[in-house]
Amino acid sequence: MRIVIVTDTWEPEVNGVVRTVRATCEELAKLGHEVALIEPSRFRHIRFPLYPDVRLAFGIRRDVVADALRPPCAVHITTEGPLGNAFASYCSQRGIPFSTCYHTNFPEYLKRYAHIPEALSFAFLRRFHRRSSLLLTATPSLEEKLRRRGFTAPMARWSRGVDLELFHPRPKHRLDKPIALYVGRVAKEKNLEAFLESRVDCHKWIVGEGPYLSYLQKKYPSAKYWGCLRGEELAAVYAQADAFVFPSRTDTFGMVMIEALASGVPVAAYPVEGPVDVIPNGQGVGHLSENLDEAIRETLAHGSATACRRLALQYTWRACTRQFLDGLIVYGERCKGTRLAA
Repeated sequence: MRIVIVTDTWEPEVNGVVRTVRATCEELAKLGHEVALIEPSRFRHIRFPLYPDVRLAFGIRRDVVADALRPPCAVHITTEGPLGNAFASYCSQRGIPFSTCYHTNFPEYLKRYAHIPEALSFAFLRRFHRRSSLLLTATPSLEEKLRRRGFTAPMARWSRGVDLELFHPRPKHRLDKPIALYVGRVAKEKNLEAFLESRVDCHKWIVGEGPYLSYLQKKYPSAKYWGCLRGEELAAVYAQADAFVFPSRTDTFGMVMIEALASGVPVAAYPVEGPVDVIPNGQGVGHLSENLDEAIRETLAHGSATACRRLALQYTWRACTRQFLDGLIVYGERCKGTRLAA
C-alpha cells in the first residue's frame, strides 16, 4: 500500500521526530509498503532563525497536495506546522481520513521562549488533532495529559525504538572519575544547567549542538563538549558513560534514554513525562528523583548494564512500526475507511 507521511521537520535536523520518521519509513519499506514522504525541502521555505536547520514551508499549492494524496493511500500527518496544517485542512475538506501524532510539547516551549500562554497553544493543538481519525502518543502519561487538556480524538500508542545493532555495551576505558553523559539538542528547554551544576563528582560530557551551546561552553568550561556525533562515533561515546543524565522536564519521550539503555548505560532523570514511562526505580536501569544529584548518585551506584540492555530489547523499530500501521486507514474509491493490515 502507498503510505503518505507528512512532516515539517526533516534532515539535516537532528531530533526525535526525524529519527522516528526515518526508522519507520525504513521498516515500512521492508514490509513491502511504498512511502511518499512529504517534507519541507520539496517546497519553498524559510529557515527558522533560532534553528537554521529548521525549514518552514510556505506557498503550498493545493494541486500539489491533491497529487500527493491521490487514492488509494493511507495518510499520516506527524507535525502541526505549515505542511501539517495544509494537508490536514485539505483532508478534512475532502473527507480523507488521516492519523496524527503528538511529538513535541510546543505549549511549554512557546511559553518559555515567546511568553505565549499555554492555553492558547493547547487550543490550537486541540483544533488540529480533533480532525484526526487517530492521535498517536508515545506513552500513557502523555495520553493522560492530553485527555486532561481536553483532547477528544481517539488515541492509541506509537512507542519508540532503538537500533540495537548500533547501540550496545562495549568495553569501557576507565578514567579517574565516572562519566555522566547527555546527548541531545543543546537548548534552554533541555534544562542542561541542572546537570552541569550538579555537585556529583564526575566527568560531564555533552553531545549535541544547538543555540545554547556557546553559552554553556563559556559558563561551564570544565565539561567536555563533543559537538554533533552520529553513527558509530555516537554509539562509542554512549558506551563509555557510567550514567546517562536526562535533565529535561518537557520532552514527550526522550529517545536518547533508550539509546543509552541499549548501550548498557543507566539513566538519571526527573520523575516527569517520558522518564516515568521508561525508567523504574530499583531495577538497575537508573533512578528518578526530584533531586537530580540524588538521581545521578543512585544511578552510578546501582546501575546494571545487563538490566539496561534487557529493558532496551523491548524497544524495537519493527514493533513500533506495527503500532503505526494499526492506526492507518486506507483512502480510496472502493476501500475508503478500511484498516491497513501490516
